Amino acid sequence: MHKTAKMAALSVALLLSATGALQMAAAADEHGRPEAARADRPQERGERPQNRGAVPGRAGFDGRGQVLDSRHNHGRYYPPFGTVRPALPEGYRPYYRGADRFYFSGGIWYAPSGPGFVVVSPPPGLVISVLPPFYSTVWFGGLPYYYADNVYYTWQPDQNGYAVVDPPENSGEPSAPPDTSQPDLIIYPKNGQSRDQQAADQFECHTWARSQTGFDPTQPGGGQPGSTATNRSNYNRAMSACLQARGYQVN
Repeated sequence: MHKTAKMAALSVALLLSATGALQMAAAADEHGRPEAARADRPQERGERPQNRGAVPGRAGFDGRGQVLDSRHNHGRYYPPFGTVRPALPEGYRPYYRGADRFYFSGGIWYAPSGPGFVVVSPPPGLVISVLPPFYSTVWFGGLPYYYADNVYYTWQPDQNGYAVVDPPENSGEPSAPPDTSQPDLIIYPKNGQSRDQQAADQFECHTWARSQTGFDPTQPGGGQPGSTATNRSNYNRAMSACLQARGYQVN
């Protein structure tokens, strides 16, 4: 009986020893794995795995789940459409389309969604007074479009603002900016505006000055019968005032 008890105790000791060895081996194997392999298990950290699928014009992610908008060399990161956040960012502006509400901040559009707000693509026709802090100027058919976060805007002089518009035809093939230089004006970009931005500002100021004076220097005789030097002078003053308001020195 005493011998049987000894054998049973020895068996238990051997079993415990084997279990401990297996646990040590598993721990050593886990320690020896590459860090990326061990960290790439979001379910074990209680996190939801992120959707890493490519989005047209938005290939690439930053460390906060935002995606890169690389269309037209824009090069900015934005939260994907459908992202929900519990509160709006500071400095947002509200906009309305009928009974629908939209909020705009930093080039990103939001709409109410339950207790929070979802990132959306805005409907065409919404007009903003100031473009996003980061945007790209793109030309199509001789007209400037302003682009940010897969949204296009165009200047609307009658509304004194920039309207959300549908993507232009052949949006993947922009054209070169037109030559809008004014021979009677020397224009210097004080704020380091890019060449595309200079062309867009001159185009919009030309459109505004033409609407104010009726004079169009791109047309023979200014587009007016019996056009005089006074008409040209009025146009130049209007053009200068518009450009100076946009950060240019005009001589």
